[in-house]
Amino acid sequence: MEIVIPNTAKAAAPPVLLPYQKEWIADKSPLKVEEKSRRTGLTWAEAADDVLISAEQGGQNVYYIGYNQDMAIEYVEACAMWARAFNYAASEIEEGIWEEDQDDKHIKTYTIRFPDSGRRIVALSSRPANLRGKQGVVVIDEAAFHDKLGELLKAALALLIWGGKVRVISTHDGDQNSFNELIQDIRAGKRKGSVHRITFQEAIEQGLYRRVCLRLGREWDEAEQKAWMEDVYAFYGDAAEEELDVVPSQGSGTFLSRAIIERCMRSDIPVLRWECSSDFALLPDHIRQAEAKDWCEENLQPLLAALDPQRAHYFGEDFARSGDLTIFFPLAEQQKLTYRAPFVLELRNVPFKEQECILYFILDRLPRFTHGCFDARGNGQYLAERAMQKYGMEHITQVMLSESWYREEMPRFKSFFEDGTIEVPADADHMDDYRAIKVIKGVAKLPDVRTTDKTGKKRHGDAAIGGAMAVTATRANVREYAYHPITKKEIEDMPRPIRVTAGFGRLKGAW
Repeated sequence: MEIVIPNTAKAAAPPVLLPYQKEWIADKSPLKVEEKSRRTGLTWAEAADDVLISAEQGGQNVYYIGYNQDMAIEYVEACAMWARAFNYAASEIEEGIWEEDQDDKHIKTYTIRFPDSGRRIVALSSRPANLRGKQGVVVIDEAAFHDKLGELLKAALALLIWGGKVRVISTHDGDQNSFNELIQDIRAGKRKGSVHRITFQEAIEQGLYRRVCLRLGREWDEAEQKAWMEDVYAFYGDAAEEELDVVPSQGSGTFLSRAIIERCMRSDIPVLRWECSSDFALLPDHIRQAEAKDWCEENLQPLLAALDPQRAHYFGEDFARSGDLTIFFPLAEQQKLTYRAPFVLELRNVPFKEQECILYFILDRLPRFTHGCFDARGNGQYLAERAMQKYGMEHITQVMLSESWYREEMPRFKSFFEDGTIEVPADADHMDDYRAIKVIKGVAKLPDVRTTDKTGKKRHGDAAIGGAMAVTATRANVREYAYHPITKKEIEDMPRPIRVTAGFGRLKGAW
């Protein structure tokens, strides 16, 4: 149902809910989390959804838990407003004491009852230590500031067993807070749920200041919006990153410890390296191609032939033409759903065409090749696109590395090491690559600085990005790819006017 402000002007009034508020309400996940800026109206939007949940037939009770009494009052007043807007019969706000728990008998409650559905919304002025015996939807607001959030989440999540839901909303309070740990667990795949994120600037771009102007009864002006935003940032000062930009404070330092990396390293996994001289690119095509093919036959073919044909295989790639390294990082799925790299390949100063040939040599021979993720930034877009054209969009993802990608994917990458889910080569340069990932403004990513390998040449966390791409590829839910070249007879048998270029292939096997 689209909610609009009553139209008292000639122009149509805008929808009441802003896009990010609508997106939050539309998400029906049993557990959903919002990391947000201050004063973006998420609690107000949640109140609208909670009224619909409680007032309609077949609905559920809602238990709102703020960390102080003012929050509880503000929330329940918003619920009362929405009940009137939706034209639902509801009781007056009732004050009471938290029931059935003598330890929390001092906790004041505010309740709205809906006689048609028999359900209620209960807003608590403080955190009860126990939600046992209750059933419905639990809303934990400004979760990062609750004294014992871990215990509260444990009690709240028990409601999911019988069809309840849990909503966790908060600004950040440091990167070591249980709220941030919950977000990282969801992003890492350790816990089911969804994560939403809205910064102050994003909220403004989606209409927050326009809504402020509408409420104050004045015309929106772009210059005034800019000045207003600058004033808000000036007010928060050094705390603006955490309070407005949704960056947990104290977020700097090494992302992966040496101990958890070493635990996943295996000395029997080889690292293959091929480096070309500067004048190699000047050689004729057929000589370069022959060199690449011979190198693959000698170094890669024995390793590829030894792969288990019963295991699904995934692939990650980080691209570089000169300076940094191209990394080809295959992963084989093991019986116990762990992943092992049969080898990792580093290419330095290898021309585009030869990188393409080596890539095809590997992927054509990976048993049950399922999915690959490719670095598609800059020059890397060529190889990523060529792989997609050869193996199909279902099997190749072209990744534009960005802060949002790092934010979403790095927690899962870290969890593979923490849980011992991945086996990688025991290699000093790769150790440095993994250790090069830093937490910068709350996001684990590579800084601009480069490291030096044992030969004095530059690296930029290349193996870490290749490995992270491979881990991302394991999330793909597609069928395996089987490829073989089309024969001359198959080409001749094709109906006209189909044209087939050299190197074209087809899928083989049941889909």
